[in-house]
Amino acid sequence: MKQLVWNDASEADRQAALARPRGRSDPALQASVRAIVDDVRARGWEAAAEHALRLDGEAPKRVATQEMAEEARRTLTTAQLRAIELARKNIAAFHKASLPAEHAVETMPGLMVRKVWRPLDRVGLYVPGGRTPLFSTLMMLAIPARAAGVGEIIVATPPRPDGGLDPVLALAADICGISFVWTIGGAQAIAALAWGAGEIPACPKICGPGNAWVAEAKTYAASLSGGPAIDLPAGPSELLVVADEGADPRLVAADLLSQAEHDEAAQVILVTTSPALAGAVEAQVQELVATLPRRATASAALANARIILTDTLAEAVEVANAYAPEHLSLAVADPDALLADVRNAGAVFAGGFAAETFGDYLAGSSHVLPTDGAARVWSGISVHSFLKAMSVQSVTPEAARALARPAAELARLEGLEAHARAADARLGAEAPA
Repeated sequence: MKQLVWNDASEADRQAALARPRGRSDPALQASVRAIVDDVRARGWEAAAEHALRLDGEAPKRVATQEMAEEARRTLTTAQLRAIELARKNIAAFHKASLPAEHAVETMPGLMVRKVWRPLDRVGLYVPGGRTPLFSTLMMLAIPARAAGVGEIIVATPPRPDGGLDPVLALAADICGISFVWTIGGAQAIAALAWGAGEIPACPKICGPGNAWVAEAKTYAASLSGGPAIDLPAGPSELLVVADEGADPRLVAADLLSQAEHDEAAQVILVTTSPALAGAVEAQVQELVATLPRRATASAALANARIILTDTLAEAVEVANAYAPEHLSLAVADPDALLADVRNAGAVFAGGFAAETFGDYLAGSSHVLPTDGAARVWSGISVHSFLKAMSVQSVTPEAARALARPAAELARLEGLEAHARAADARLGAEAPA
């Protein structure tokens, strides 16, 4: 893990220390993704199937989930099934309680302005899969969508290396009331969800994380005419830990590795005021990574890892704000004292007992979060991701007459005479009988 003393570093060195891995914005990757998206957009199912066969190893399939879910229920242990149910319960509780309330404001006598919320008609959910089917991500997407009242949910996920849908993913879909899942991954899945392909319907919004290919495909599709809205830029995982001298180096190292094992392009950063802790954490990382089943992936990600030494915790938080991590861990004695100054993070884990893993599975808030610095302006998935707000204005005859002249004045100030006349017309209008 590369080390940097923040106050001894030049601005260029600081920017380099906080830069994301280059592979995430590789021009060759971008060109390949755009070629796939353009092809599926133009040729539909035929192109989607061709790219899926080449990249996924099989053509897309529409898989019924109920029978496979029963298989998973028979093969999983009681402890595993209870853990999945606890996750479902906590996620549902959090998002149901997060539904926004409609509200009304009488901005002047007789003029009532309301905000009302409506769910999306249809949404496409992308769930990373393949070697590691992330059934938890399906739950983190589908349960908030259900809480919001989305009419139709279309799910796409890459097939397993040996083909087909993982039974545990089918179980998660069944728990979320999803009867079918499409086994198609990567940029071809995003394009199929965006414009439709065969029996895959076009989705006006696409949500879900993925690797650099998926993140680029979502961004590109959203930029095209008629393309979908997207939830947020959600690419390879990242974690920044702010730690003081009292932090447990083994816990900090464990959290860093939990994100490093996700993806070779993942990035983990430790920012601390303690050189002793920095050394102890690095030693623990090197010791623990060798014991991981996914040590090759984690070791590759550690090439992008950083340790940054600051003089104060306040300075450490400013480093975190500059990086704007997907996950921010405050492994300090008094996390609440720092939390007020945290501005840019997808999710915050306050204190040494708040394992990032809890947020990934059980805490209740969604683990689908902004990456690549997008936490400066984006929020993670919530029920709001699947809702849209409308304003409603109700006006009494008396209020209309009070509003007409000032509204006409403002319209004429902008040179919009028809607007002004529409306001003037309310002066002599009679209320309907």
